[in-house]
Amino acid sequence: MPKSNILKNKKIILTGAAGILGAALTKRYLDMGADIALLDINEAGLDKLQKNLIQFQNQKILYYTLDLTNPEEVDQTVKSIFKEFSVIDVLHNNAATKGDDLKKFFYSYEDYDPLTWKQIIDGNLTSMFLMSQAVGKIMKKQKKGSIIQTSSIYGVINPDKKIYEGSEYHGIQISCPAVYSVSKHAVIGLTKYLASYWGEYNIRVNAISPGGIYSGQNRNFFENYSKNVPLGRMASEKDILGSAVFLASDESEYITGQNIIIDGGLSL
Repeated sequence: MPKSNILKNKKIILTGAAGILGAALTKRYLDMGADIALLDINEAGLDKLQKNLIQFQNQKILYYTLDLTNPEEVDQTVKSIFKEFSVIDVLHNNAATKGDDLKKFFYSYEDYDPLTWKQIIDGNLTSMFLMSQAVGKIMKKQKKGSIIQTSSIYGVINPDKKIYEGSEYHGIQISCPAVYSVSKHAVIGLTKYLASYWGEYNIRVNAISPGGIYSGQNRNFFENYSKNVPLGRMASEKDILGSAVFLASDESEYITGQNIIIDGGLSL
């Protein structure tokens, strides 16, 4: 992807920066000219990402390791970023979690551990509440800003249980647990609420709902999922980047409260 200046001088905060999608978003935002603050709980992941960004030495890149579900850590980090940047143009709430135990994440609804449920809700939703709350206070004073929130196609439609038959992720039998769908539906709800709540301050709030992104699922899942997609394949992280850049840029300055579905036609 050739570089562009569409985000030149934009100051962006990206959460979940060390993940597969987060790393791709980081590079694309930098390619488009932005300065960026990268947030993740995974310190090793951020260190690895930093080593892959040496070509952007003329742009300002900040790195913060924190727990996005901790209000004090979030508040202190946002204040530190604002001190460095003097303005926050874009917050991209991209962080999500599968919890500490991947097997427990995929438990059946009847056997689901309430502690795992809370952990996923906190990681997928409460983190966005805390970040948007802290950044929103700054954007209100600026009277401008764009907030982007990563949801999912399963925040729009129900998962098809049949595609999970014989499906694995890193050797673990997978499903789509209720807590994932519930949290991603809630992200869209929060997005619409904040778009209305902060509209008078010229703060735009939009969501992006990717379809299934290929990230190591077995062949059985890939084929089952792809059969339901008119474009005939799962998404890659690159498929999501253009919409994110658009929402971060001034080209989308009259768009708010929307959920951009990027699913290859799955939800038709």
